[in-house]
Amino acid sequence: MGAISQDYGVLSYIRFSMDEQEAIQKKREQISRVQRTRRLVTIFLSIFIIFTIAALICLAVSVYSLNSKLDKLDQTIRYLSTHSAQGKNSLSYDYDLKQNSYKTDKENLADESDIRKVYLTFDDGPSSNTGKILDILDDYNVKATFFVNGRTDKHSIKMYKRIVNEGHTIGMHSYTHRYNQVYASREAFEKDFFRIRKLIYDTTGVKSVYYRFPGGSSNKVSNTNISDLISFLDKEKVTYFDWNVMSGDAVSNELKSSQIIENVMSDVIKYKTSVVLMHDAANKDSTVAALPALIQKLQKEGDLLLPIDKDTRLIQHVTLSDK
Repeated sequence: MGAISQDYGVLSYIRFSMDEQEAIQKKREQISRVQRTRRLVTIFLSIFIIFTIAALICLAVSVYSLNSKLDKLDQTIRYLSTHSAQGKNSLSYDYDLKQNSYKTDKENLADESDIRKVYLTFDDGPSSNTGKILDILDDYNVKATFFVNGRTDKHSIKMYKRIVNEGHTIGMHSYTHRYNQVYASREAFEKDFFRIRKLIYDTTGVKSVYYRFPGGSSNKVSNTNISDLISFLDKEKVTYFDWNVMSGDAVSNELKSSQIIENVMSDVIKYKTSVVLMHDAANKDSTVAALPALIQKLQKEGDLLLPIDKDTRLIQHVTLSDK
């Protein structure tokens, strides 16, 4: 009887142990399922987060690109509004946006093997920004061209002299830069021309032989046939230069320096010779801010930064043969 009871107890213990092991096994399987589910959820969330981040990056790039295009559109609209409002009494800064309306010089188109020549030109000075620009050019050992207006204050006289003494080219950009006066007649243009030429000569000893028309030779505000004015400059043995690359600082005083750099770099790659339109007027702080990085980028590209001289390829919007 005692043996039977002992066997029963053993069987009960074994049965209990088996039930316990089965429960433990089920628990383990349950834990395993939970862990697999957790891993799947983690993987899914990771993939979702990665795709979300990628989508946000793409969206940010698209928004930046769209903003850049909107900025350019806004600048153009503001230019057109200003130009329309000022009409023929415009005083400065409103340049004809159709800078590519002249005949394309196919021989000037660059390929990868060309060493590009870049001529940085600054209009509308001297001003409080001229000295800053000269300092930057000196820092990078770069020579440029300044198309100046007529001013007789001490600072301006000092700037005329610095431009020449530091090896830059000084050109004429009219004395007054007032369109309604400069372009009133050929006689008015000649009077203004001799006035700015005399000021530069009396101040620096240089008889300037380079000219840039206010608004460019393709301006739409002159009361005088531009070919008559070109003929006059030819008679005086003066060469005029327009531009084939725009920094954009003529359109807006609020243009970001990064946009100025982008505007220049996106166009200089097109040409063997680039004449870049920039300004050193008092309200062109963004141009000053952009200049160091712009020079660095141009030099990194292997471009030659030069002042305009007798060997510079002519960049002109209008020539006598066009009229």
